[in-house]
Order: sequence, then C-alpha cells, then structure tokens
Amino acid sequence: MATNFSDKLGVPPGKKVKLANYDPEETLGWDKGHAMKASLAKTLNKLDSLQYRLYAEKKHALLVVLQALDAGGKDGTIRHVMSGVNPQGCVVTSFKKPSEVELAHDFLWRVHKAVPEHGNIGIFNRSHYEDVLVVRVHNLVPKEVWSARYAQINEFEDLLEQNKVKVLKFFLHISRDEQKKRFKQRLDDPNRRWKISEADFNERKFWGDYVAAYEAAITKCNTAKNPWFIIPANKKWFRNLAVSHIIAETLEAMDMKFPPPSIDVKKVKWD
Repeated sequence: MATNFSDKLGVPPGKKVKLANYDPEETLGWDKGHAMKASLAKTLNKLDSLQYRLYAEKKHALLVVLQALDAGGKDGTIRHVMSGVNPQGCVVTSFKKPSEVELAHDFLWRVHKAVPEHGNIGIFNRSHYEDVLVVRVHNLVPKEVWSARYAQINEFEDLLEQNKVKVLKFFLHISRDEQKKRFKQRLDDPNRRWKISEADFNERKFWGDYVAAYEAAITKCNTAKNPWFIIPANKKWFRNLAVSHIIAETLEAMDMKFPPPSIDVKKVKWD
C-alpha cells in the first residue's frame, strides 16, 4: 500500500488549524496487519541507511520536534521510531521547566545550544514551543511577550533552514478520552506509575486552553520549509508508522551523497 505520509499529514502553509477537524483515530486506510508491520520494518531499515549517509556527508542535520498533550506518546515515538539508528549520530533533548540560568537568557538560548550539528539527527522531546503553550495557558509571562514569540520562532527556524538544519515538527494528536485511558493504564501498571504525577491531572483541566494554544502555534509557525505534521496518535502503531515514513521521506529528499575516499583506492598496497 503506497502512501505519501508527508503529503497526507502535512499542514498546508497558511491554513488556519482547528484540531476538531483532525480525527486522532485516522489511519489513512492502514490496519494493524502484516502489510503495516512489513512497511514499518522496511522504513526503519531505510532510516538506518539514510542516517549513515547523513553522518558520512556531514552537510545537513535533521531536527525532529515532538509535541503533544500529556500521554500523547512522545517517549514511545522516540523509543520505537529511532530504535534502529546509530545512537552516536542521534541526540535526544528533553526540555523541562527552565532553570534560573536559562530564565536569565532569552527563551531560545537553551534551545539553540541543543540544535544538532551537521551529520546528526536531533530530537526535541518538547521544545521551544512550550514558550507559546504552557506559558500562554498559565499566564507565566504577559501576552505581549508570548505573542511576539511566534515571529521569533519562525525567524529562528528559518535561520536553521538556511544553515542546512531541516526542522520537522510533529504534533501527536490524541483525544481527551484516549488520554484518560492512558492515565488509567499507567495507574494500573506498577512499572509505569512513576510516569504519572498530580500535575498531569491538574493540566488535564486545561485541555481546551491547550488545544487553543496548539492551534495558534501550528497555524502561526507552519511554513513550507519548516512544516508541521498533525499525526493521528490514538493508535500507537499508526503514529510510529507515520512518523517513521515522514522522517525517511524527508531524508531521502536531501539527496545525500557519500563523500569521495581520502585515498586513491587503486593505489593501495597491502603488505
């Protein structure tokens, strides 16, 4: 089954996003069967090969941004989609509550330091978008401050793109009922209870505010060169399939080449 996931799940630039129009149960006609498993396995193998070429060429970098409401599947996406790549060329950065030192700088200071170098893949588990999401929902800074950040984010990502850092932004879209189901699963599993906190339940009360904040961020910070993808994520297997395909499609489009050997292979002499 041939599906161009980038085309199907990419948000068209200039489109005003309403998340109610996106079904988190969507699978684009795929089901959890042999064809899906074969496609996922093939794509993960392709990712390994493409990452090797990216690392060898050292002319580009890929930055994968993962955003979601609590229990949306950011950790699971990283664990499953990036399972086959070489960890030497893949760096994951998780952005938590800013430290005092980070708060003493501009909001992008800690983010820019974590951008991957050429040849590497960087993954942001949460990102600079928290500064127009949680900051907005909880009024942590005045509106005139966070509202100016949309343009600043666009300029930042444009700078990265001009310097051959490709930015892929994924919003892992789950329903409120699915979040509740996953919270319950964590509570019922002694090995996973550590992943849930009182804050998770408190934040759930702000679901509507977060939806509005995400809709604004995706709408205002979605460009042809630095696109957003809304990934239906109620079904974890489809989330993994879609994200892996889009990353592979993006790396393939870079048309990377292995560098020439540093020696004349024909003149090598063995003892």
